[in-house]
Amino acid sequence: MFTRPRHLDPPGIIRMLIQYEIRILCSVRPLFPLPFCSCHRRRLLYSPRMASPPPPAPAAAAAHSVFVYGTLMAEEVVRVLLGRVPPSSPALLPNHQRLSIRGRVYPAILPVDGSKVPGKVWKGITDRELDVLDIFEDEEYVRETVGILLTDSADTMVAYAYIWGNVDDPDLYGEWDFDEWKKVHLKDYLTMTQDFKEELEQLESETHD
Repeated sequence: MFTRPRHLDPPGIIRMLIQYEIRILCSVRPLFPLPFCSCHRRRLLYSPRMASPPPPAPAAAAAHSVFVYGTLMAEEVVRVLLGRVPPSSPALLPNHQRLSIRGRVYPAILPVDGSKVPGKVWKGITDRELDVLDIFEDEEYVRETVGILLTDSADTMVAYAYIWGNVDDPDLYGEWDFDEWKKVHLKDYLTMTQDFKEELEQLESETHD
C-alpha cells in the first residue's frame, strides 16, 4: 500500500487517489463539485480533493503546456509519473515568487509583483497526463493559466502552473533551491513517486475490472 512520508507530502494523497478512482467511475472530468451519481455517497464519505483545475479548455485543445518550478523540473520524477519525458524549454514566470514550505521538501509559488520564478515548461502534455499531475499535486495547489517567457527564444506563451492557494500561509518562507533539493532529497522522492504511481495504477486496474 502506498504511503507517502510526512516530510515528503502532506496528508491527503490517499484521498486524492480515491477521488481519481471516483472520477473514473463517474466518467467525468474533475469538476467541482462532482455531479451526483451512483458513487455520490462515497464522495460524501471521503470528501476527497486535489489540485483545483481551472475551467476546462476547449475540446479542440489536443495537448497542454505545464510550467513547473520545483520537483517536477527533475526529468527523473516526470519519467516515473508520465512514463516518458516530454519536450521542454527553460522558462520564467513573471510576477511570482518561489518559496520554501516549512516541513516539506517541495516549494510553492505566489503572485508577487516584480519577482520572477525560474523553471521549465513541459510541452505536449495529454489530458491523461494532466490528470496524473493534478492528482500528484497537493490539495493546497490551484492549477491556473499563466503567461511565461521562454528563455531560450525570448518568446512568450500560455501554460498551466500550480499556484499555492493560501497567500497568507505562515509556513512559507525563503527561497527554495532546486540543486540543493536534488542533492539531498531526489533519491527518497523518486521512491515516493514510484509508490504513488503504483498505487494509482492499482486503482485504475480495479475500476476497470
